[in-house]
Amino acid sequence: MTEQYDYDLFVIGAGSGGVRAARMAASTGARVVIAEEKYLGGTCVNVGCVPKKLFVYASHCSEEFKDAKGFGWEIGESRFNWSTLIENKNKEIERLNGIYKKLLENAGVNIIYGRARLKSSHSIEIDGKVITAEKILVTVGATPSVPEFPGSEHVISSDQVFFLPKLPEKIVIVGGGYIAVEFAGIMDGLGVETHLIYRGDKLLKNFDQPSAQFAAKEMQKKGVNIHYSTNITHIEKQSDGTLICTLDNGESLTASQIMYATGRKSLTKDLGIEKVGLTTRNNATIETNEQFQTSVPSIYALGDVIGTPELTPVATAQAMVFVNQQYGDGSKSISYENIPTAIFCQPNIGTVGLSEEALKAKGVSIDVYQSEFKHLKHTLSGSEERVLMRMLVEKNSQKVVGMHMVGPDAGELIQGFAVAVKAELTKDQFDATIGIHPTMAEEFVTLREISYSF
Repeated sequence: MTEQYDYDLFVIGAGSGGVRAARMAASTGARVVIAEEKYLGGTCVNVGCVPKKLFVYASHCSEEFKDAKGFGWEIGESRFNWSTLIENKNKEIERLNGIYKKLLENAGVNIIYGRARLKSSHSIEIDGKVITAEKILVTVGATPSVPEFPGSEHVISSDQVFFLPKLPEKIVIVGGGYIAVEFAGIMDGLGVETHLIYRGDKLLKNFDQPSAQFAAKEMQKKGVNIHYSTNITHIEKQSDGTLICTLDNGESLTASQIMYATGRKSLTKDLGIEKVGLTTRNNATIETNEQFQTSVPSIYALGDVIGTPELTPVATAQAMVFVNQQYGDGSKSISYENIPTAIFCQPNIGTVGLSEEALKAKGVSIDVYQSEFKHLKHTLSGSEERVLMRMLVEKNSQKVVGMHMVGPDAGELIQGFAVAVKAELTKDQFDATIGIHPTMAEEFVTLREISYSF
């Protein structure tokens, strides 16, 4: 560390990765400053994981009310208040913002609010002031990307949906990824007539397809209207505020809200990356090496902006590795294999390891163990929702290389099994594990018959 710079580390972006990197670097004695243009905590805390999960909880209450009847509960008339949800959500986000602020301040990190731009390999300009640093870390993340077409000015993104003044009566959601699928479940659960439009013929194309297709059918059973191989050509706003979207199949839909969840783009625009000569990819993500170092040796980057899996735990793990490499003993590294993840659609999808499609592409010989059943709870609730559990086992080594589940709290369950997959445990070791009865989880240690192989 050298005194010729104002700081040892300047972090641009106070999202999950940026905050973790700043705090941990400061704990080693480094002089650290972090700049944030919008809000502390980034996408995850403010317009992503946290508020989305709160919305999922809210939307699932309607099913809990219905299920209670079969267990003897007489539930009276219920009514949902969107304003209450938004108000309580905002309070929780404000609380988390405050926690992030205290964490940074207690670690000795200086916080600057404003748009930071790279000026040179060791300097940043913010609000007309130039600050120098020995190292610069870019953690600006990504933002929803909405295509331009006639009437696109009338649509909202997943960022804006968290601040709608009122709940729409009917919504059209465009997209086939996890964000679109999750919000389709949220809106449907809150009583909104929901239409999901996707240009492809299968949702969640990057996930295990037998699991994704099973989840899609469960969503349709609950009331989500899915329009495959369809897209919007243009949108017209009516005098009463409703929106008419014309589809490429000649049909049209009228809705009070249209939301696009068709992808995200890195927030590298107007960052000064061209000025300092950072190398980027076609999708605007920044190229880095294994040490998160960019084409400019003193500038580093991590999180969504470098094109790795766009997950909060990935960004925070990268931050820990970065700090260890720069201010520690350099012993840590990160692996992107077997990262568990969940899609909080309804029912949830939990997954770890490789999908069936990825394994087929690799030419690996696989035995598939699979179970589909009705959750014990629904033997009395009357719900027709079903659970799917899949285990993919490499024939030669008998290692469990993929686990996929569609069902209640799938993410909670798969998180535990992710340790086993990461540890490369075999099918025999799963079989030797005694299950907890009665649970859904025990199904993964009692699968005995091969459903099919490839």
